Amino acid sequence: MAQIDPKEVADPAVLTRIAEGRFDDPFAVLGPHLRGGQRHVTAFDPGAQELAAMLGRKAYPLAPVEGCPGLFHGKVPGADPYLLRGRRDGEEWLAEDAYRFGPVLGELDEYLLGEGRHQRLWQALGAHVIAHQGARGTHFAVWAPNARRVSLIGDFNAWDGRRHVMRRRGATGVWEIFMPGLGEGTAYQYEILGAYGGLARKADPVGFGAQHPPATASVVRDIAGYGWSDGGWMGTRAEAQRIDRPISIYEVHLGSWRRKDGGRPISYREAAVELVDYVRDMGFTHIELLPISEYPFDGSWGYQPVGLFAPTIRFGPPHEFRDLVNAAHKAGLGVILDWVPGHFPTDPHGLVQFDGTALYEHADPREGFHQDWNTLIYNYGRAEVMNYLTSNALYWLREYHLDGLRVDAVASMLYRDYSRAEGQWIPNKDGGRENYEAIAMLQEMNRLTYGEEPGIMTVAEESTSYPKVSRPVHDGGLGFGFKWNMGWMNDTLDYIRREPIHRKHHHHQMTFGLHYAFSENFILPISHDEVVHGKGSMLAKMPGDEWQKFANLRAYYGFMWGHPGKKLLFMGQEFAQGSEWNHDAEIDWACIGKPLHRGMQALVRDLNALYRATPALYAQDCAGAGFQWIEANDAAHSVYAWTRRGGPGDPEAVVVCNFTPVERRGWRMGFPQPGEWREALNTDAAIYGGTGRGNLGRVAALPGGSHGQPAHADLVLPPLSTLIFVKDDRM
Repeated sequence: MAQIDPKEVADPAVLTRIAEGRFDDPFAVLGPHLRGGQRHVTAFDPGAQELAAMLGRKAYPLAPVEGCPGLFHGKVPGADPYLLRGRRDGEEWLAEDAYRFGPVLGELDEYLLGEGRHQRLWQALGAHVIAHQGARGTHFAVWAPNARRVSLIGDFNAWDGRRHVMRRRGATGVWEIFMPGLGEGTAYQYEILGAYGGLARKADPVGFGAQHPPATASVVRDIAGYGWSDGGWMGTRAEAQRIDRPISIYEVHLGSWRRKDGGRPISYREAAVELVDYVRDMGFTHIELLPISEYPFDGSWGYQPVGLFAPTIRFGPPHEFRDLVNAAHKAGLGVILDWVPGHFPTDPHGLVQFDGTALYEHADPREGFHQDWNTLIYNYGRAEVMNYLTSNALYWLREYHLDGLRVDAVASMLYRDYSRAEGQWIPNKDGGRENYEAIAMLQEMNRLTYGEEPGIMTVAEESTSYPKVSRPVHDGGLGFGFKWNMGWMNDTLDYIRREPIHRKHHHHQMTFGLHYAFSENFILPISHDEVVHGKGSMLAKMPGDEWQKFANLRAYYGFMWGHPGKKLLFMGQEFAQGSEWNHDAEIDWACIGKPLHRGMQALVRDLNALYRATPALYAQDCAGAGFQWIEANDAAHSVYAWTRRGGPGDPEAVVVCNFTPVERRGWRMGFPQPGEWREALNTDAAIYGGTGRGNLGRVAALPGGSHGQPAHADLVLPPLSTLIFVKDDRM
């Protein structure tokens, strides 16, 4: 077929740029265009020797454009949809013309995207399987404001960035294209010609799925239409997650909780049965998952994510992650996700220099680079980046029915000088160290999520004394529901790892936390961070011989469950795994076959049961009225005692700890009321691996003051033990 003069099609320079993949407005030339009432079609297919537009069985040949390999042009009558038929060396193929379809994003989306205020960002950006102009396919949209050109690439176009250059949407910085025929499971990336001419292949920042690492493409996942059956839980969640309810969290790294079939990690669907059943049996109220947003490096445990909108494919596709959440809810368990807005890795397929500029990150490494982790810091002050993060938080809560977000490394976000020497950071506008922009992002995240999804909970891992972390935004707080009590954790672990003979010199490490215990809504965390990087397991931290190690740990757990604050244990700690956590292998389930480990597991199960059944141990976790010291100063004997109170009419509880390996008989202790007190838990009980010494299940508190209390009882304090008594006049 004779070639056509390029001037009959468009500006020859523009056609050359299209053929070379350098033109940013292909819809102005490609696809159907009316000229003098006649439809003309221009198409680009560098793999074709011949190209024709097909209306039914009728072919309308398109002429090759002279000097522009792959470009074809011709008249196609009527207005009916057409297909493109290509031929080369005896091969033939039919394809839709993506350039015959109009835009998908509406004016409101465009306005909100341009303003950086699209609360449901994931509904506009990313890859959505939809019907558009009579065809079924996938709509792709991505924010890359400084790019010279953005193309969609994949197997469907031989990963050729010249073939499907996307439509730029005005001043929003968003590029979009509807691709008919593409659907669930399609792998894709964006090929971006950057602001300064560099070419990069990027995963979708709002992609809902990803290939299994080390492959780096995004994957189309149709996340609409899941059949949730958790209405019972969702209807009562707000009640279950109040600060005056029992909250006991089991922290899990899915990749190493269970291994199957010679070493593969457990799947979401398997976890929906095995993990859910186990956590329910152990009496925890919540599962907290280490980050599952897609991440390239296993050794980061998910804390260096590249796909904030994609559940990692390591354990299954997105709908199977929903199966896990749905199953947990039907079992009465909440699910909390570890969320990481504090930093992101420099992997070239990720957010780094996304459009050839520092788009998501700061250009200045004094603001935009984490020296501790060799990662980048989000530019929280940019409206679109704040929108990206806050809408992502809402996305997980809304689309996956998650019950809460635990926000990692909040301290690193709050301070511009975090882990930086003098001269390595830039002060804020007032000359201080606070990161106003990060603070505003966290406040907006909490305002948005609590406002849109009532009953959820957000939790800050914040290791400094920054004020009002868990206070409302309107009161000047960050707006979190809870804060990890890192000070309590550090002080008490430092105490309990000491030989008992030395503990008297560090007695107030166990009491100091009560000076600030009610300044925030605290969770007491013994997390994964305490059993890695040479820190040893919880059991290995304990002093003494084997029996003393177990006794110390049992007493410590009793102290923790009796102490004000919600509870969190990392997997393996509930049965005193002997070795440090290894993310490349499952936790040491085999050790439960040994009596002392099995006894520890039974203790944690019973602690959870007692905690959930005893309002005095949880109802005022976050209020000073729920706590009173009985004995805080007996350093010589390493004995502590206190009262816990619930609401009006709830039986009080008394907790007594003996952190020496010496049994103490006839030990007079004050009690807040005379009468019968049930020994509800004794960490030295034989069923837990202890000596079986104690108070035969009950004590009678007699009138007569002691320790500033109106009553007293003479107790047996077993060695290295915690006792919990609950008032019970029915005995």
